[in-house]
Amino acid sequence: MNGNYSLKLLIISSLTAWNLFSQNESIVYKQVDTTTLVMEVIKPENMIAGKKYPAMVFFFGGGWNEGKISQFEPQAAYFSKRGIVCFLADYRVKNRQHTTPFESLKDAKSAIRFIRERADDYQIDPSKIIASGGSAGGQLAAATAMISGFNEGSDNLSVSCKPNALVLFNPVIDNGPGGVGYSRIDMAYKEFSPLHNIQKGAPPTVIFQGTDDYLIPVETIKYFQKVMQTVGSRCDVFFYEGRKHGFFNYNKFENYKDTVSKADIFLQSLGFLKKEPIIEIE
Repeated sequence: MNGNYSLKLLIISSLTAWNLFSQNESIVYKQVDTTTLVMEVIKPENMIAGKKYPAMVFFFGGGWNEGKISQFEPQAAYFSKRGIVCFLADYRVKNRQHTTPFESLKDAKSAIRFIRERADDYQIDPSKIIASGGSAGGQLAAATAMISGFNEGSDNLSVSCKPNALVLFNPVIDNGPGGVGYSRIDMAYKEFSPLHNIQKGAPPTVIFQGTDDYLIPVETIKYFQKVMQTVGSRCDVFFYEGRKHGFFNYNKFENYKDTVSKADIFLQSLGFLKKEPIIEIE
């Protein structure tokens, strides 16, 4: 484990979490062909006029085939309570729009550009945008930071899609031969796979990974961390012994609680959050 993670944080209960969703706002961030893509916005309570807040955008998992934005509702509820404007982003997937992983990445980039371009509308500090996701959603979050191609033609490319920090839950960061998705991506992995495109300036990252994940070997995560450190970027990794793919989801509450607590401390260390207020579990 990296950094000082000795502080114990308390997580809000599920009941309190769902009560936060009275503050939800659904916004259209992209129209492409016949597809309308939305993001749910979960704002902190009692936002102060004129104050700028960090933003955190979550991308669901599902192998670029399926998935719902509700996957990360509990995490978004928690972090909005901590003072982050949170976004649950939809994106195109194979089962709904008959698309490829490349369209999924285009949408993820569009989502971050939308948030940064409209930072004033949502009282966001555009230098404190966090991308997060699990599995294929973790790949998308990482790829917005590391992949230069796969931009939507209708995007304002003068607005950066690069997040300022990454919070990744068992991300499929290797899309090369032997990695996840290679059968669909083929030789485009050289321009698509985060592991193969780490460069100097990659944002500080924290990764949560189970040791018994059938998709993502421990050695892949260790190698990603090593390359990140080689280019001078911070990469904290937490391995969860015996845990499998998807171990961090809310229905595995103790793992959910621990990963969110450590993500909170990671964001504190970057100056994105303060220690207080500690949110009590009920």
